[in-house]
Amino acid sequence: MSLLKFLGLGGRESDAQGETETVRRIASRLESLDPEKARFLAAFAYVLARVANADLEIDEDETREMERSLRAIAGLSEGEATLAVEIAKSQTRILGGTENYRVTREFRNASTREQRAELLRCLYAVAAADGTISPDESAEILCIAEELGFTRPEAISVRAEFRDKLSQFQGR
Repeated sequence: MSLLKFLGLGGRESDAQGETETVRRIASRLESLDPEKARFLAAFAYVLARVANADLEIDEDETREMERSLRAIAGLSEGEATLAVEIAKSQTRILGGTENYRVTREFRNASTREQRAELLRCLYAVAAADGTISPDESAEILCIAEELGFTRPEAISVRAEFRDKLSQFQGR
């Protein structure tokens, strides 16, 4: 089954359920959780992986930060967080642009503004995990922020917290 079907974006059956297959695949592996929470975390993990893959490379530091973020927001065990992140990374690499907007929209629809703000901070933390936020990562985060319903000035105000990690300001 595809991520689009899991989020409800691929066909009649999935449209009714409101899930993409990517989210469904990740959530199904988190069987011990409430299905709604599992879908929420699946979308959260996918969007984190989307930013980590913005420069076409997901390194160990970014992976660890993604796992830490999932453990912190959901109280997942280390194994559950690792599993969710690995599936999200795989789905991002395989499906990438095809599902990026759809999964982010599904997260927006399933979350509160506070949860979306928490995700935005986590996106910057993931991008900064290797010591530098690249221009590609910064641009991807701004794009996601807009998809989540934040204005550009709101997103830039969060980015300011990570100013020392922005590549354009390093070495000055």
